[in-house]
Amino acid sequence: MYEGPVQNLIDEFGKLPGIGPKSAQRLAFHLLQAEPDSVERLRSALRAVVDGVTYCEVCGTVAAGERCRICSDPRRDPTLICVVEEPKDIEAIERTREFRGLYHVLGGALDPINGIGPNELRIAGLMRRVAEESPGEEIAEIIIATDPNTTGEATSTYLARLLRPFPDLVVSRLASGLPMGADLEFADELTLGSALSGRRILSGGPAQAPRSGGVLRPAQIDSHVPEPAPEPPHAEPSPEIGYPESDASEAEQFRGVAVPHRP
Repeated sequence: MYEGPVQNLIDEFGKLPGIGPKSAQRLAFHLLQAEPDSVERLRSALRAVVDGVTYCEVCGTVAAGERCRICSDPRRDPTLICVVEEPKDIEAIERTREFRGLYHVLGGALDPINGIGPNELRIAGLMRRVAEESPGEEIAEIIIATDPNTTGEATSTYLARLLRPFPDLVVSRLASGLPMGADLEFADELTLGSALSGRRILSGGPAQAPRSGGVLRPAQIDSHVPEPAPEPPHAEPSPEIGYPESDASEAEQFRGVAVPHRP
């Protein structure tokens, strides 16, 4: 334990996410040894975050003006919207260079235990974007990219139910499963099961019925009843055995095949 402002600074650093007691102590003593100009720049940056940060009026991410750089980019596809929980998730998707649409930041996920409901998130703003689409910019697909955990899945299910009244709108969910470079033996049951359910077809025509985890769902079972196989010919006694020629009793009938009665 230290005294005075040093301990207060360590305590404040320790409240940050991902910062433990040792890391907080190193940061505090780093500032003690840093140049005054460096400390002043840090203080100015913290003050600017508190006073000057604005959020995009369209998607809700952190922006320097009324609109962020993504919403202001005319090269973006306005018919695709990717729904994420936090602004940091946008940067993660942008690093893939696979998505060229727009985003919508919810500001979290549904968590009734901690008092986070639909009114605490930007769900109403998403519904307005879908309902107030302008001509030529009709939204074709909503990609729900919430985290693959309990709260993220609950949020995804809730959004899918809200967007169901829009018949021409495609609502999709990010696939989840095995990471690249992983070994199957180290995968847990939930991850491996999700990878099986969300697998993609590499070859094969549409005539092959889709399956979930290798088990046909009731809706995928073919209702066509196959024709019964032709009945085998009646068994005849071998001449070497010498069974007497007699009619087989009803109790000795098995699927239409006559079984000779042994004396």
